[in-house]
Amino acid sequence: MQTLIKNIKELVQVETGRQKLRAQGKEMAQMETVKDAYLLVEDGKIKAFGPMSEWKAKSGERRVEKEVDATGRLVFPTFCDSHTHLVYANSREHEFVDKIRGLSYEEIAKRGGGILNSAKATAAASEQELYDMGRQRLEEAMRLGTGAIEIKSGYGLTTESELKLLRVIRRLKENSPLTIKSNFLGAHGIPMEYRGHQEDYVDLVINEMIPRVADEGLADFIDVFCDQGFFTVDDTARILEAGIKHGMRPKIHANEMAVSGGVQVGVKYNAISVDHLEQMGDAEIECLKGTDTMPTILPGCAFFLNLPLSPARRMVEAGLPVAMASDYNPGTSPSCNMQLILSMACIRYRLTPEEALNATTLNTAYAMDVSHELGTIAVGKKANFYITKPIASYEYMPYSYGENKVERVFLNGVEM
Repeated sequence: MQTLIKNIKELVQVETGRQKLRAQGKEMAQMETVKDAYLLVEDGKIKAFGPMSEWKAKSGERRVEKEVDATGRLVFPTFCDSHTHLVYANSREHEFVDKIRGLSYEEIAKRGGGILNSAKATAAASEQELYDMGRQRLEEAMRLGTGAIEIKSGYGLTTESELKLLRVIRRLKENSPLTIKSNFLGAHGIPMEYRGHQEDYVDLVINEMIPRVADEGLADFIDVFCDQGFFTVDDTARILEAGIKHGMRPKIHANEMAVSGGVQVGVKYNAISVDHLEQMGDAEIECLKGTDTMPTILPGCAFFLNLPLSPARRMVEAGLPVAMASDYNPGTSPSCNMQLILSMACIRYRLTPEEALNATTLNTAYAMDVSHELGTIAVGKKANFYITKPIASYEYMPYSYGENKVERVFLNGVEM
């Protein structure tokens, strides 16, 4: 089946030459667009695009099965959200109030709150309940323009609960039109019964959880919360080595609370991304240069917890790529709104609109290993895109942070 999107005011983030997997340094400010454009979709893929004059000259009497008139509207590739904890059982607004009263995230975690609260609720919830909640959240993300998403486990912290979460993620993969990647994050927090001897919990993750996750083929990635008060560099290295042996590529939660060594251990083990990065020094920036690891910033978490901002501007000027994702989770970033992340990238992190769009599309696609098929408008890629409401320019997307600018969403060439 063919679908024609015609009279597009501006088609944004197109690739007309050799497709690239990510943008870094000065490349992040580069973004191609086509004004007064068309986009042709066939069998779920992008078949062609270009100026409307070109379509009119070539089409003649040609007809397609479906036409969509996008007069006055812009078309963008859908966002890729490369860091979420979308499958969880409860909200944590009571901790939100604790934070307002002055308790830190680390203090809440030490007294058994935070991740451990979500783990208790997850243990009590059925697989069907978790699936239904996850499906609703995916629908919300899609309506806001997200077409690909990575979902982590980590609210289990026991073998059976972690497997339950990952099976829910597998069901979501099988039944959702979004492109979904799964991430095993058994090392998300340290259960209370392992406090003071967390090496025993690390042994459980390595010797029991990872083999069972691998046997069922439940995870694309393996992740560790390598930070102050959580898992050490040595813990992280042991877990990543075990995950790699079982076919899972590493990702890292790094440097949210302190300069933890998480960036360096991530690079050492060829992590596809190191995420958070609120605490970054010159050594971390130098370590990332010339590597295949994507630095991924989570503006929603820094905003919600009032953390220092990752030095995105300095990282780009040092020649690094930068991705930005939502960190959607109940405790530190309860929002899946990638339009808001796009705005924060400009307003708080001082990226230009072009850099911010690269950070939330192409580079986040890279961070979840799908930039060969998503992240830009390119012939042969999946037809995942959204049509805006009538707006003046692509700069309006980050400028207007309080409204949903997305009018229609297409995934795999089908309108949702």
